[in-house]
Amino acid sequence: MPIGQVRGSILLMKINEGFEVRSVCGEYMMVAMGEKNIDFSHVIAFNETSVFIWNQMLAGKDTIDDVAKAVTEEYEVDFETARKDVETLVKQLAEYGVVEL
Repeated sequence: MPIGQVRGSILLMKINEGFEVRSVCGEYMMVAMGEKNIDFSHVIAFNETSVFIWNQMLAGKDTIDDVAKAVTEEYEVDFETARKDVETLVKQLAEYGVVEL
């Protein structure tokens, strides 16, 4: 099933190539790699939870619900709150071209 398609009621997502999260002076931020991303004028700062979400996506979780479930298993948060947080981050990343929906 292609990215951006709906599996049941769940939207599939994919990380675009050329982006990494790096720790710089104790802070996490999104870094654009390679020439195609050279004009990355926005810096996206990540907190610990955002890094966890990013790592879940890198590990192959391709739906907001799958990532939200992992968040509930790692942190003391209910599913609906986790889902809202994951969806907010994913939408922000999609706006910057980091993630495809």
